[in-house]
Amino acid sequence: MPKKTEFNWSDESEPHKKRTKTIITQHPDIRELIGRNPYTFLVILLCVGIQTGLAIWLQNSSWWMIFLAAYCIGAFVSHTLFICIHEASHNLIFKNRVLNTLSGILANLPQMFPSSVSFQKYHIKHHSFQGVAELDADMPYGWEARMINNKWYGKALWLLLFPLFQAARPFRLKEINLLDAWTAVNWIVEIAFVGAVAYFLGIKAIVFLTLSFFFSVGLHPLGARWVQEHYLTHGDEQETKSYYGVLNIVNLNVGYHNEHHDFPSIPWNKLPQIKKIANEHYETLGYHTSYTGLLFRFLFDRDLSLFSRTLRSNRGGKLKNDIAKVQKTDLISEEV
Repeated sequence: MPKKTEFNWSDESEPHKKRTKTIITQHPDIRELIGRNPYTFLVILLCVGIQTGLAIWLQNSSWWMIFLAAYCIGAFVSHTLFICIHEASHNLIFKNRVLNTLSGILANLPQMFPSSVSFQKYHIKHHSFQGVAELDADMPYGWEARMINNKWYGKALWLLLFPLFQAARPFRLKEINLLDAWTAVNWIVEIAFVGAVAYFLGIKAIVFLTLSFFFSVGLHPLGARWVQEHYLTHGDEQETKSYYGVLNIVNLNVGYHNEHHDFPSIPWNKLPQIKKIANEHYETLGYHTSYTGLLFRFLFDRDLSLFSRTLRSNRGGKLKNDIAKVQKTDLISEEV
């Protein structure tokens, strides 16, 4: 099979609203799961405490210990904090939006890069306009996919530097104000935290926290989550996949991604109940059970690349003419 040189194209709108309507009609009791989970804030406090405690403990350790601790412990804690930021972006911790924003900023502290407020702004667009380049920051750039290609070392580099690629995507987004007062607060608080860690704990603590963050979303089994969620690993028709594996225990059920996209107002602790109630809608979908297996498959399967994603036009409308269809491959790169 020749390598993919363009994204999969869909004339349809994002696929989840239709299924949500069907499930609600057949299982109206799912509405009872909608709500918030304030105990998520305790998870934030615990994980921030663990990461800070590890940074203190490792400040005078050998470099091999710092790398090992970051990969084997810190990555998991940092990933859980990212999921807490995700919950805050959906206002699933507290009823008060400001408290959710502050919770996200707190969870962001050990990750060393101010991103929670920005994520909160563009993530909701991802749900509403999945695959629309100018509104969905989860979609890779066209130049990004061409540069990485389908070689294992290119994909490994992409995962290793994933936070940097992700940080470049919001600049192409429309209808989002990247700079505002809350963004400034996020930056000021994060810079103050990083400065305090550097002053009181030193460079090794900085390196531990930074590596923990990069591993948590990058070249690590946890990094396979980005492939699991929306890469076309089960044919071109199914854009979203769930993960039903053991890491959901420490990852706050983030693997239930079809369920989350279908019902984004239901908090993480109740996502498995969606599948239990409406299993007939999920048991026929492709899914993953191993992040490690998926990581190796993504790296070494030449048929999987950054082009293994579904792209659609603005709001998912029908293409107007053949010229627009020819231009679809460069839709993302033209936003740069």
